[in-house]
Amino acid sequence: MKVKILDKKLFKIIVLILLITFIPLFFAFDFNQYTDLAFIKDKQLIIEGFYEKNPITALIIFALSYFLVTALSLPAAVVLTLLGGALFGFSIALVIISFVSTFGATLAFLIARFLAREYVQLYFKKQLLNINKGFQNEGAFYLFALRLVPIFPFFIINIIMSLLPIKTWTFYWVSQIGMFPGTAVFVYAGTQLAQINEISDITSPSLIFAFTLLGLFPLITKKFLQYIRKGKVNE
Repeated sequence: MKVKILDKKLFKIIVLILLITFIPLFFAFDFNQYTDLAFIKDKQLIIEGFYEKNPITALIIFALSYFLVTALSLPAAVVLTLLGGALFGFSIALVIISFVSTFGATLAFLIARFLAREYVQLYFKKQLLNINKGFQNEGAFYLFALRLVPIFPFFIINIIMSLLPIKTWTFYWVSQIGMFPGTAVFVYAGTQLAQINEISDITSPSLIFAFTLLGLFPLITKKFLQYIRKGKVNE
């Protein structure tokens, strides 16, 4: 039994070291320049030429790159989404990015859960008591609302959810549905890449407000129905 505990702790340390090592290297070797909007626009013709000659290879490279970016929480998903729309067209890019981004997010969720959930739940047991109860009943609704609102960073949602009592399967399918509208907007914007100079050109206040209302609607509806039911019981 002790061996298993030691093995688990050792494995956690190894995973943590790999993450701590890999993520800084991404910036140290300036790989983030390849995911800069200006760089992508400048090299668009070259990338499109490679795709025309090697369509399957380009699709695989793109999917793997997107998966790693989302799984390791690297700040490149938005630009890659735009590139996907410009390179593959709306339909193909939407299907690839929708599924790959959710797979990557789920892996990030599992990594964070493996590394930190046990300790967070142990050391903050009292503080998390009410939050845990709420998430056991309505975690899917909260996750759906967070996924739809573009102002919440992708990787922070993955980490926060990993620490709370939400099932992996629930996290996956709610993320798949919740991220779809935002993904569709950015993929479509990518098909008009030449007209985009800044990421802020896509996320207008009205769009964010619309997504916020859409995300909160299921939770508000559930609370309203619960209120009506309680009222009927008390009559």
